[in-house]
Amino acid sequence: MENLLDILDGAVAKWGDRRALGIRRDDGSHAEWTFRELERRSRFAAWRLHALGLRPGDRLLTWAPSAPELPAVYFGAIRAGLVLVPLDLRMAPDAIERIVEKAQARFLALGTGRDAPDPRDVRLDRFPTATIDALTAEPDASFARDWAVQLDRWPRPERHQLFELVFTSGTTGTPKGVMLTHGNVLSSIEAIHRVIPPLEHRIVSLLPLSHLLEQAVGLFYAVEVGADILYVRSRTPRVIFEAIRDHRTTSMVLVPQVLDLFWTAVEREVDRAGRSGSFGRLRGIARHLPMRVRRFLFRRVHREFGGELRLLVSTAAFLPPALQQAWEDMGVIVIQGYGSTECGFATCTTREDHGLGTVGRSVPPVQVKLADDGEILVRGPNVFDGYWHDEAATKAAFTVDGWYRTGDIGRFDRKRRLILMGRTKDIIVLPNGFNVYPEDIENELRMAGIRDSVVIETRPGRIEAVVLAPDTHGIPQGGDIPAGRPTDPEASPGLVRARIDDTIMRANKKLSVNQRVAGWRLWPEADFPRTHTLKVKRDQIRAWAAVDQPLPVREEAAATTPTAEV
Repeated sequence: MENLLDILDGAVAKWGDRRALGIRRDDGSHAEWTFRELERRSRFAAWRLHALGLRPGDRLLTWAPSAPELPAVYFGAIRAGLVLVPLDLRMAPDAIERIVEKAQARFLALGTGRDAPDPRDVRLDRFPTATIDALTAEPDASFARDWAVQLDRWPRPERHQLFELVFTSGTTGTPKGVMLTHGNVLSSIEAIHRVIPPLEHRIVSLLPLSHLLEQAVGLFYAVEVGADILYVRSRTPRVIFEAIRDHRTTSMVLVPQVLDLFWTAVEREVDRAGRSGSFGRLRGIARHLPMRVRRFLFRRVHREFGGELRLLVSTAAFLPPALQQAWEDMGVIVIQGYGSTECGFATCTTREDHGLGTVGRSVPPVQVKLADDGEILVRGPNVFDGYWHDEAATKAAFTVDGWYRTGDIGRFDRKRRLILMGRTKDIIVLPNGFNVYPEDIENELRMAGIRDSVVIETRPGRIEAVVLAPDTHGIPQGGDIPAGRPTDPEASPGLVRARIDDTIMRANKKLSVNQRVAGWRLWPEADFPRTHTLKVKRDQIRAWAAVDQPLPVREEAAATTPTAEV
């Protein structure tokens, strides 16, 4: 393929009148488009964007919740030769203002519905705008008689041409725009084909389409293989689980936090039925059996997910091995990919080799190696061309011989599978020179019972854990991504303290002397601050912990016996 438009053309030729996209709205209403309808609507969008005066190379902002009209606008913009600039619904207003200015965008494609963003919130109310519904609507009197003939004569994009600018969140300083060509994204899709088995994919899409992972796997790859994609606008847990069940979902692309939320729901139902003990014992037996047998043993649970769920793809953040093991005990394979917006899929596990705690191997022609200090370096056709109008940042992102510097630290196991150890900026270097990786401690805390924690160094040599209150898992009504909910109102401060103290002491027994947690703080909100890909904003937590007053929790902890005062 030479461009992303070839994906849609091929899908129409193969799958034509098969259902491609659907949506389940808050009011229970549904809409469905075939592959042919998706192409039709994308052509309408392409013509309207051109009629508005946009020309190849112009930047088009998209700011919308997921719906069939949004992919149609994406493909329409590709056909018109435009450069997409997706805005995430969770971005701060000042970040969006800086992105609009830096991208020199000319037009905004805006979502609709009660969960759609309001341009007035970011001072874009006078910016040239059209809704995605209007752009993809049936032709009207403004269309030329021979519009379709004219459109077919437009030059098609080439593999080296810019397809998209994905900007960093821009919470501090000037946001950086990652320049992605058609070839960059196609290279990632080609790699995905080598690790995801051929299936009749039915997908429920929960990640925003502003996220490159959802674009690459949940849209472009899914369209190419003829998948049936369902968007869910509600964030009510009941509606989401009903959609997954009714759609008879086979595959999902998720970030670890959402994967954890689903597993928490499973555990709650088991606990409510009074079967926690037998459930745990059965898991221990199942993990030694073939996948099909595991699925049979947990057939009641699988029925709640439609009975067909077989594959979960996780990326964008650390996947705790215990969480992967939990799903695989039930016969659901969890594939974990590693990469970034700048390099797409760098490594990935496979259906045959999905070992716990690893992110697999690179897929040729992509190359991955480690620098002398352990930093992960990537080179290949998937790697971006640079940052938009930022030569200094581009130069800093590459080694002198052209390898992309990820900023992540890793190591290879004996089978040459990559194991992530954390970000270079997050490593804790103790006064004795010992390197401590926060993710290792956070994973041990999770194994002990604290699902959500951020490990930081509050002063030289002192390691502390900032934790969420127990049972703060759920899916809120607002926002585009699951987050947290208030803790159990009946849990007393003393009970919360005792539970966390006991859990940390159990974890410390399994950690080395240099890794042990000396104290803990209770995060004052239902969830940690997160990026639009649900990565925890560690800098904000470190800044909060550095302030002596006021603190919702003050602790005076011994090095081996953590205590806290609420």
